[in-house]
Amino acid sequence: MLRLKNYINGNYQDPADNNWMDLTTPASGDIYAQLAKSNQADIESAYAAASSAFKQWSETTLEERSRIMLKIADLIEKHAEELASAESKDNGKPVWLAAAVDIPRASANFRFYAHALTQFASESHNSTGKNTINFTLRQPIGVVGCISPWNLPLYLFSWKVAPAIAAGNTVVAKPSEVTPYTAYLLGDILTQAGLPAGVLNIVHGIGPEAGQALVEHPGIRAISFTGGTQTGKLLAATAAPMFKKLSLELGGKNPNIIFADCNFERMMQVTLRSSFANQGQICLCGSRILIQRTIYDRFKEEFVKRVDKMTVGNPEEQVDLGAIVSKDHLQKVLGYIELAVEEGGTVLSGGIQVIVPGFENGFYLRPTVIELPDDRCRVNQEEIFGPVVTLIPFDTEGEALNIANGVPYGLSATLWSRDLDRCMRMSKALEAGIVWVNTWLNRDLRTPFGGVKQSGVGREGGFEALRFFTEPKNVCIEYQ
Repeated sequence: MLRLKNYINGNYQDPADNNWMDLTTPASGDIYAQLAKSNQADIESAYAAASSAFKQWSETTLEERSRIMLKIADLIEKHAEELASAESKDNGKPVWLAAAVDIPRASANFRFYAHALTQFASESHNSTGKNTINFTLRQPIGVVGCISPWNLPLYLFSWKVAPAIAAGNTVVAKPSEVTPYTAYLLGDILTQAGLPAGVLNIVHGIGPEAGQALVEHPGIRAISFTGGTQTGKLLAATAAPMFKKLSLELGGKNPNIIFADCNFERMMQVTLRSSFANQGQICLCGSRILIQRTIYDRFKEEFVKRVDKMTVGNPEEQVDLGAIVSKDHLQKVLGYIELAVEEGGTVLSGGIQVIVPGFENGFYLRPTVIELPDDRCRVNQEEIFGPVVTLIPFDTEGEALNIANGVPYGLSATLWSRDLDRCMRMSKALEAGIVWVNTWLNRDLRTPFGGVKQSGVGREGGFEALRFFTEPKNVCIEYQ
């Protein structure tokens, strides 16, 4: 059986205690591989490799760092078919989606930061009337830790490690133990690209063991984490007293706000995607759909009709939705659907498991639309992270804003209207790190990414990530 080993100091290694855990493919429910179940000893080994490699890598020229990262990007593209297949096998998403979105974005992340690192500039301040100049050095932090989630495995893994190594740091990274396959395959690509041993070390295992050891290691000076809000709280409780630098990209309960004057057909097409892309397992999905009452009935009828036509099945086929990532997560999502009914909700579409011929033990669920009487109920307040959306009517702009902001989260919001003044007012007032107007998931890698409230701390993307992975040092010189 396939064994996914740690990648430490440029080599694949068995876990220190030779402990392994089974990996299940969501499409069939079958065990397809064993994963290294690492512990503190493996993190220590990875840290030692990263620490040893830091001085040389931090002093490597920007041009050489850029060249290696561009080679990594090229090799990801070269192996795109294999990586997309692995991503689907691991995560349950359709192969076509992984090939169209996940793998190209992973390559783009390395390519973007290969160029960005050569454009990242420091500041200087000439003090008028004094023979004094101040300038800022941006220096790599040292050994940093990166922990990535299971929903967009290589996409978000590369989103973290690329700026970290571009800035001159060395890295101990832990991908999700649920979807580690593409991170494992990345090891060979790093070696082929000529990345020096120890610059990027990939350690597998569960959060309470490998993840906790990484976060609490005294030599790892910064942590970039993407995952659930509760895990983020636990991580912060460990890291904050150690005065580690923290970037936390956490959960979302994002509003999709639809006004009557929208481009209805365009809105409908995008809303279908923003509701259920990647089986709804994207932190940016618009899981709360707010519709102005004058078009509510029209929207509900048309939306449910289109959702009913969506296909669910074998991820290797041209389906709209593949499998939910795991049996446990499927049960969690089903639990929220049951809760919605208990809270007085009406399931308008879906809400049931799907049995796929030949894949009877897979984790499939119909895309689900629920009408609820109260926007403050648990189903409208808590992150479900699955193919489930709720419909909420509103009358006025102020009411829509109160509903949209009335959750503990503030990651993203989507707004549909032709009224420019309204769009500007709403964009300013929405409590969210990202606002999309008449579009969704339209990303420019130069822009800051992150949320407010319980959706996280700090920003990723563009120069924001390079700022996070460097320490500013002011140098003041007086001259005669």
